[in-house]
Amino acid sequence: MTLGGDHSIGAGTVTGTARAVRERFQGADLSVLWVGAHADINTPQSSMSGRIHGMPVAFASGLAKSPSKGVFDWIMKWHLINLKKLVYIGLRDVDEAEKAIIGQHCIKSFTMGDVRSHGIERIMDLALYHLGDGSPIHVSYDIDSLDPEYAPSTGFPIPGGLSLEEGIYISQRLYATKRLVAMDLVEVNPLIESPRLATTLQSAASVMKAALGMGMRYE
Repeated sequence: MTLGGDHSIGAGTVTGTARAVRERFQGADLSVLWVGAHADINTPQSSMSGRIHGMPVAFASGLAKSPSKGVFDWIMKWHLINLKKLVYIGLRDVDEAEKAIIGQHCIKSFTMGDVRSHGIERIMDLALYHLGDGSPIHVSYDIDSLDPEYAPSTGFPIPGGLSLEEGIYISQRLYATKRLVAMDLVEVNPLIESPRLATTLQSAASVMKAALGMGMRYE
């Protein structure tokens, strides 16, 4: 379990897990579930803001290279994730350049429109089916995947997100696979909406506890 911090930490956590899985499971690819409002797959060339926390998936997959010496040039081929083993859930604020990258690489992604149309149960069925039934799973969970009603203390809150129950359900389903080996929980910022910080912290704790098998479990 890794607590952030902004989502740029995913460039380190996910690649570290990918390397560990390859070392322990004879070259197996890590499955990655990226839960958040943003795709975080911009490259330094495509990003309009230049913010690294919008690029971790690009660096973790090798789509982006280190912009300067010593930043991400430690990422080697054995750290890289396979984009065919990546699934997004909860997207609702994605740059046009990111949409093009997702389409070009046929990355499996579920927007909040998909969640509302099909329900979170069906979305998780499809996500886990895509990830297959064997490889270990790393979930990188941005608290902004939740609607600001449940997680106001975050840097880039986007309306129309997951309910807390939906967020917990994702964690419960992952726990039930018995394949969840690593989790990030990022973007809780106590300086934002500080009078409602307790709401955000409670939501984050609930999501983490469910992933650890604490409390009500998915059956």
